[in-house]
Amino acid sequence: MSTANIPVEDLTEDQAREELARLAREIAEHDRRYYSEDAPTISDAEYDALRRRNLAIEQAFPHLVREDSPSKRVGAPPVEKFEKVRHRVPMLSLDNAFSDEDVIDFVARVRRYLKMEPHAPIAMTAEPKIDGLSLSLRYEGGRLVSAATRGDGQVGENVTANARVVADIPQVLAGNFPDVLEVRGEIYMTHRDFLALNERQKAEGKPTYVNPRNTAAGSLRQLDPALTASRPLRFFAYALGEVSEMPADTQMGVVEALKSYGFRTNEMMCLCETARELLEHYRAIEEQRATLGYDIDGVVYKVNDLSLQQRLGFVSRTPRWAIAHKFPAEKAFTILRDIDIQVGRTGALTPVARLEPVTVGGVVVTNATLHNAEEIERLGIKLGDTVIVQRAGDVIPQILGYVEERRPADARDFEFPTVCPCELKTPVVRDSTASGGAGVVRRCSGEFACPFQRIEHLRHFVSRRAFDIEGLGEKQIEFFFHDPDLPVKSPGDIFTLAERDAKNLKKLKDKEGWGEVSVTNLFAAIEARRTIPLDRMIYGLGIRHVGERTAVTLARAYGTWQEFHDAALAIANGDLAAREEMDALEDIGDAVIDSVANYFAEEHNRRLVEELAAQVNVLEAERPAADSPVAGKTVVFTGALERMSRDEAKDMAERLGAKVAGSVSSKTDLVVAGPGAGSKLKKAKELGIEVIDEEAWFRRIGK
Repeated sequence: MSTANIPVEDLTEDQAREELARLAREIAEHDRRYYSEDAPTISDAEYDALRRRNLAIEQAFPHLVREDSPSKRVGAPPVEKFEKVRHRVPMLSLDNAFSDEDVIDFVARVRRYLKMEPHAPIAMTAEPKIDGLSLSLRYEGGRLVSAATRGDGQVGENVTANARVVADIPQVLAGNFPDVLEVRGEIYMTHRDFLALNERQKAEGKPTYVNPRNTAAGSLRQLDPALTASRPLRFFAYALGEVSEMPADTQMGVVEALKSYGFRTNEMMCLCETARELLEHYRAIEEQRATLGYDIDGVVYKVNDLSLQQRLGFVSRTPRWAIAHKFPAEKAFTILRDIDIQVGRTGALTPVARLEPVTVGGVVVTNATLHNAEEIERLGIKLGDTVIVQRAGDVIPQILGYVEERRPADARDFEFPTVCPCELKTPVVRDSTASGGAGVVRRCSGEFACPFQRIEHLRHFVSRRAFDIEGLGEKQIEFFFHDPDLPVKSPGDIFTLAERDAKNLKKLKDKEGWGEVSVTNLFAAIEARRTIPLDRMIYGLGIRHVGERTAVTLARAYGTWQEFHDAALAIANGDLAAREEMDALEDIGDAVIDSVANYFAEEHNRRLVEELAAQVNVLEAERPAADSPVAGKTVVFTGALERMSRDEAKDMAERLGAKVAGSVSSKTDLVVAGPGAGSKLKKAKELGIEVIDEEAWFRRIGK
């Protein structure tokens, strides 16, 4: 009878020993298939059952726990600090090549040093340069005894306890291995595992990580191995350190031996004989970079013959027989998997490219904006294309184009939607240009009845420049919008949250992600914004073309909420006199007036406004002083202001009836110049415009 079928309580000591050995082998093999090959052959439930059986036997027979026990790969007691480890064979860095010419020069230097003919074949390996953390593993008698980081190349940190919990690192070697074997390789994290880790961080309210390389390095250097075990780290082996007996006489042979010992090696490594072949493989790897699932930042070339490596030796701290050909940092190739449509606050439909994850400039990029349908047409891209991505200004990812020769046979055109992707499926309409032609922006015609626009509208409403309600960020707005007990579908609903929560049996404080303190703070923050300045009220409504400055202009012109509200309704109903009155305001034109009219003409918006107005107290605006010394004058502030900020100066001048301009012209009446004033002061003097300092400004306005 197989020991696998015997209940734990019925096992003899010999049977328990046999069963633990079987489980160690079987679980290790399933770990290899899952982590190394991404091809599990059993379900998660079956795998968990094996681990539970292993643990149960170990608890029943604690004296039989094996050194390679699966339970030991889950974690270990934290260590207080990392010890130092001196590398018996230094872990040195490689020189870098950044161009084809650098690679050609490298091959030529190798030939010259070895006194070879200029065009004689010389075998070299070419393999992806993994963007991870270098690690040295020492095995004695086939068992892992220590692991150390590169450190300064001579001395690294002892991370043995952490290395033991990395699935790709064998605890015991397979095959015919040397008695002493130091294996060099790279710790890394796949894109899929990195993104999943960040999703878990978000779900737990913890900060997310920037890129897989730094995350992998930080994970390996945790003082608590249990934390390392919780991170999905991988390992590629590619070289040897100290070894009691060389397993091969070539670089390629060494890597094949490492694979036979149980290590994961890179299958994209190949043998080349000329600089041209090296560069061809470099291009091939660069084009496949997006499909690898992990970060690489170049291709490493090494002389294949180990005896030639010894002859070539080192220059300073770098080998003559190897070089790293780096990829350009600012661009990358990846695959366009799909294009999603996002609907913004004003209903604008923006196409967003969904990309195979790729690292560009140190950040994992998974999507990029495509702006509009015309941009997709201009780029000529199709779904499935290999595209070139860069981070514009090193911040916003953008697609530069596609690689024509890499276009797959099943590449598909993207059809821009004619109806909004929201549940209403309302028609999409195109903006018009000033000349009456079709614009590039397409919008959902559903206005704020569209759920996408409603969520974006709520986010705008609580933003810092609008109602500025602390504790109501994007995550919380999303929560309340979908919450069945305390739904927030419009701004007015925010101000009834506390009242509705008091009446509900299921309290907000008892829901996941909330607590008594956070709920109390939120309700207090909402209450603090129940009284609001008129300009913030107008801006918070989210009317197209009505930004902060326009909201201030409207508030100062109409003075009270009722006056603005009545004027907006009159314009929406076609009152020409009301329209002319708004048109007479400085910096207010047809675009703003039409937007106000359209907003208040829509029944849903009027209902939203009335519900909100019933919940808040809107303060009267300060009207510009018509009789101040600067009323009606155009003022420019330049240089450093010592008693007030530039924004304070602008607000002060506008309250006094002045217009503040950003540049000096013949229409400028007064320039207030502080220390460091430059071209604006010079132009003012050339035009004969009055110039005063900050103190004179305060005397002028009577402050």
